[in-house]
Amino acid sequence: MSNFKEIEAFVSVAARGSLSAAARADGVTPAMMGRRIDALEERLGVKLLVRTTRKLSLTFEGSAFLEDCQRILNDLANAEASVSLGGVKASGHIKVSAPAGFGRRHVAPLVRDFLAAHGDVSCSLDLSDRLVDLVNEGVDCAIRIGDLSDSSLVSVRLADNRRVVVASPAYLALHGVPATPEDLLSHDCLSLNPQRGWVFCDPDAPGTTRVVKVSGRFECNDGTVLHEWALAGIGLAWRSMWEVQRDLAQGALVSVLDAFAAPSTGIYAVFPQNRRLPLRVRLLIDHLRGSFGQPDYWRAG
Repeated sequence: MSNFKEIEAFVSVAARGSLSAAARADGVTPAMMGRRIDALEERLGVKLLVRTTRKLSLTFEGSAFLEDCQRILNDLANAEASVSLGGVKASGHIKVSAPAGFGRRHVAPLVRDFLAAHGDVSCSLDLSDRLVDLVNEGVDCAIRIGDLSDSSLVSVRLADNRRVVVASPAYLALHGVPATPEDLLSHDCLSLNPQRGWVFCDPDAPGTTRVVKVSGRFECNDGTVLHEWALAGIGLAWRSMWEVQRDLAQGALVSVLDAFAAPSTGIYAVFPQNRRLPLRVRLLIDHLRGSFGQPDYWRAG
C-alpha cells in the first residue's frame, strides 16, 4: 500500500466524516479504508482519528496533519495542471460565492476579466454574507475573509486582511484624535455589530489582543453604509484595508490607533476536498491570487 494512498484516504475520511462515505467515494470497502488509516497511524506513530460507533473526530495531531495534507494534494493537482496547460483548454461552468461588499468591489471585476480571457468558461457569482454550504449548494469555490473553522475545506490564501480605525479629517478636527483604544468610549463609533466590539493588540504584550465595546448614535448591518458615513464625517469606523486603502491614499480618510492594530487575518479561496479540482477553477483561483498580489492593486481598487 503506497504512502500516498494512505494520505488520500485520511483526507477523504476527515472531509466526509465517516469511513463508509469515504469508501463509497473511492470505490472501496469501509474495511479497506480503515486499513489504510491504521497503516498511516502506525507508520507515523500517532493517533489521527478517534473512531467510535457514533462519530469520527480528529485528534489534535490529526487536525494539524490534515491541513498539511490538503495543501500537498492541492499543490500536486496544480502541478499536474500546469504540465498539461499547453494541451488543455479551460471550459465549463464555475459557481463562485463571495461576501457581498468584497465581492462587488474585488471579485466581480476579476471574474469578468477571467471570463474575457477564457471564452469557453461561464460563471455564476453569488454575492452573499451568509456562510454557504459548498457541497450541498454545488459551489465550486468560495471567497472567505478571516479565520477559517471548517477543516473539511481546502484553502488557498489570496491576500492578507488588516483592519484599521478610520475617520474623516473633518471629524478628527472637530472631535480630536483618539490616542488609545479606551478613548473610543468618548467618540461616535459607527458599529456593524456593537456586541462583538473592535479588536486591538497590546503593544506591550505582543501576540495578545483585547476587545473594546464601542458605542455611538449610528449603527448599520451594512459595511458599505458605515464606510459612507465615515467619509461623511459622522464618526469613526473599523474597516478592512481592502475597503478603505484608496481613501487613505487620497486623504479622504485617516487611520488612527495604528500602533494598536490587531494582527492581519486572511482572504481565502476555499473549496471542497477534491483531488481533481477542474482546471477552470484552479485558473480562476490563480487569477485572483495573482491580481491581489500586485503591489498597486489595493490602492487602485
